Amino acid sequence: MGILAAAMSGRISRRSFLISATLAGGSLVIGPRFAEAAETFIPDPFIRIPQAGPIELVIPSAEMGQGVYTGIATLIAEELEVPLDHVRVTAAPADPSRYAHPLLGDQVTGGSVTIRGFWEPMRRAGAAARMMLIAAAAREWGVPASACRAEAGEVVHTESGRRIAYGALAGKAAREPVPEQIALKPAAEFKLIGKPARRLDTPDKVIGKAMFGLDAHPPGARFAALAICPTFGGTLKAVDDSDALRVKGVRQVVRLSDAVAVVADHTGAARKGLAALRITWDPGANGGLTTAELERRIDAAMASGAALVAHESGNVAEAGGSRGIDAVYRMPILAHTAMEPMNCTVHVRPDACEVWLGTQVAGRARQAAAQVTGLPVEKVVVHNHLLGGGFGRRLDHDGIVMATRVAQQVDGPVQVVWSREEDIRHDSYRYLNLSRLEVRLGRDGMPVSWRHRVVGPAIMARFLPILFKDGIDLDITGGAESPYDIPNKRVEFVRHEGPEGMLTGNWRGVGPTRNAPAIEGGIDEAAHLAGRDPVEYRRQLLGAAPRLRGVLDLAAERSGWGTPLGADRGRGIAVLADFGSFAALVAQVHVGKDGALTLERMVCAVDCGQAVNPDILRQQVESGIVYGLSAALYGRLTIADGAVVEGNFDDSPVLRIHECPPIEVHIVPSAEPPGGVGELGTPGVAPALMNAIFAATGKRLRELPIDTSQLRRA
Repeated sequence: MGILAAAMSGRISRRSFLISATLAGGSLVIGPRFAEAAETFIPDPFIRIPQAGPIELVIPSAEMGQGVYTGIATLIAEELEVPLDHVRVTAAPADPSRYAHPLLGDQVTGGSVTIRGFWEPMRRAGAAARMMLIAAAAREWGVPASACRAEAGEVVHTESGRRIAYGALAGKAAREPVPEQIALKPAAEFKLIGKPARRLDTPDKVIGKAMFGLDAHPPGARFAALAICPTFGGTLKAVDDSDALRVKGVRQVVRLSDAVAVVADHTGAARKGLAALRITWDPGANGGLTTAELERRIDAAMASGAALVAHESGNVAEAGGSRGIDAVYRMPILAHTAMEPMNCTVHVRPDACEVWLGTQVAGRARQAAAQVTGLPVEKVVVHNHLLGGGFGRRLDHDGIVMATRVAQQVDGPVQVVWSREEDIRHDSYRYLNLSRLEVRLGRDGMPVSWRHRVVGPAIMARFLPILFKDGIDLDITGGAESPYDIPNKRVEFVRHEGPEGMLTGNWRGVGPTRNAPAIEGGIDEAAHLAGRDPVEYRRQLLGAAPRLRGVLDLAAERSGWGTPLGADRGRGIAVLADFGSFAALVAQVHVGKDGALTLERMVCAVDCGQAVNPDILRQQVESGIVYGLSAALYGRLTIADGAVVEGNFDDSPVLRIHECPPIEVHIVPSAEPPGGVGELGTPGVAPALMNAIFAATGKRLRELPIDTSQLRRA
């Protein structure tokens, strides 16, 4: 409902619209009830009301720092009429039949769709439970249900003032029929939605009680350190483990076709044993692969005539135009570098398998373990813990597969932990991406044609096939036509995959992070060629996108756009319409004569429809901006001898605290259904920064990460 409404009221990506249109019929339905204990009211898979103690809310999405535990709890609690301090949250088990996301059709957390998809179903769950509790109280008192109301975890008889707590009604409410008609609150009656609230997961994190994947230590667990063949697609040739087995605490060495694991009583012994191994790898066909060769291949793909048309309106070939731009924007290979390295604990028994980890795909994790072990999927239990960062890395299940393969050779549970080096060198990468943009301007300086050729991998062909249509990845091409009012547009897609053996996947911001630099850099170049102010130029081109124009105006106003900055300083702007939301970001920089770049300020305006929790919204946009800054300034992996060169934060750095500029997030009040915010802050960072650098120096950058050596001026 939220995505469809956004589609009618503004611009959203083809990806978002297709998800909604394809799976709108998959919305969650309340009822029939699940089996209940006599003392507990369980009206659906998400709510458990015991006779005493806090109400338990089962959260179907993974908590990886984005605040989803609090967000979904707020939706349920709003309609259930309970304060947030009356509830406790727990992660849903791996069971897509009950906990699949209604838009994705699978138990997946990603794509900034959690609140969008659960906005109505979770509220309906809370409202249905409230109505059943009221019906039970009314039956107890012998009064009409219409004479009662719910308030702060109690049912109140309005006329007499009698009250009864939900817990006391648990057994009786369980016998009430599930209501067929459920009325949701109007926004004017919201008590929790739209208000700041403390995150429910914070207290346990502060006191060290929170359970992440790394904290899973089932009884008898041993610990494994892992070495994976460095080259993509390479294999294990030989290993001498004699010295490793002499290390105190080392129990065994597990050999796999492409990796070696040392299993020990504790991590220290496992790491020491791993260092003592003498391993010989067979690099395979990719042994001589380099970054230069990969770039040569993608350049050749760009030059080929193998493009498919992903979008076409008007006629670009006949549009004319007296002048224009022709530019290629280059994106590097990126890793995710989540703070918690990859890890998974597995116990394989003859007739069952148990898995402990933090994952964005609990259902697929269960399937992966079942496939490795050959067990029926119902014999696999997955305990999903908090994630120390996801960013798309934990949308893939290669870590579960690796840990299960190791566990098959270990008697008892074993925790397999990847070192930072293994984590970076065997990621699911955001692969190389090229965008060629050809824009022609009319006599008035406004664009008359827009041609955008995108070259990169088709991640959706593997990950979410409904977004791979007629050979076109609808994520990587989504929005490449730009949100601007240009009469003639053409988007072309050239599928170009990474080398065999390299896993490529989703990275925070997905398709828009690939396209935004070309789109927003290109429109800035057009504005400069036309001699126009970049904000005014965009505003004139956004007549059909009022919400996007609104955030553009707000960001410009709050950043002081147009006011003097002084020498060597500049502001740059970028806008984004995706994830069912709208954002505009202004970057302000200082560039010294020696090329030294200082980030002075980031100002972001956001229209994401109804904000469920404004504090969490700001946190998510801020974190997305920081993530985008790390990538724009430092994000680039290089390949030598078929392997990733970088391995840790010394040669693959992230933004440091002292480098982070002040970040302002301004929220547009809205009663529209919620859009996504988890990825919204990231895609606009690089183009806003590149445009700001141009404003400060007159030098146009079209390749990431930013090379400050190009900014030196005499």
